[in-house]
Amino acid sequence: MSSEQMEPGTVRPGGRTARVRSSVLRAAGDALVEHGFDRLDLADVARRADVGKTTVYRRWGTTAGLVTDLLADMAEQSLPRTDTGSLIEDLRANARLVVKTLTDPRQGALFKSVIAAATCDERTAEALHRFYATRIGEWAGCVDQAVERGELPAGTDAAEVIRAVSAPLYYRLLASGDPLDGAAADRAAEAAAAAARAGAYIA
Repeated sequence: MSSEQMEPGTVRPGGRTARVRSSVLRAAGDALVEHGFDRLDLADVARRADVGKTTVYRRWGTTAGLVTDLLADMAEQSLPRTDTGSLIEDLRANARLVVKTLTDPRQGALFKSVIAAATCDERTAEALHRFYATRIGEWAGCVDQAVERGELPAGTDAAEVIRAVSAPLYYRLLASGDPLDGAAADRAAEAAAAAARAGAYIA
């Protein structure tokens, strides 16, 4: 199977191909922020990226394929998790990173568009699930270390703890409209830590 026939996001190209991918994904993100998934158009993305339409259609094929690769790239570019040696400080760092991302004018709007698209497009939903699985898997390490240090009971489900940190923050973004700030981040981290210490997340 040639690289251009492979699933978007599975190739680690170099040189001009990498530059084209970067330009197209940036353009796709801009278009999503401006217009949303419903109005995402491959020809418009090609124009924004200053590349040929045939290149975009051949490599990504569909808007869902393009968003899939965009999410893969976002996972690749995400900051590594913090390792402070303290569960609560690690969870606070995680929560503050979530808030920083969701309140960023571009990133926040981009996530809203992708989440909205995932509700009606199965391929986008799968890509979004993979993105979050990657991020949760990385941050789950701080919970596993807390178990090893004796901060949390044995058998604590690390992924569930990380989900508990971010869930109320996404609720504020998508449902309630309540402020997303440092206080909300710290509250989410502290609540998840307290529940984990009490054994709420023992598998």
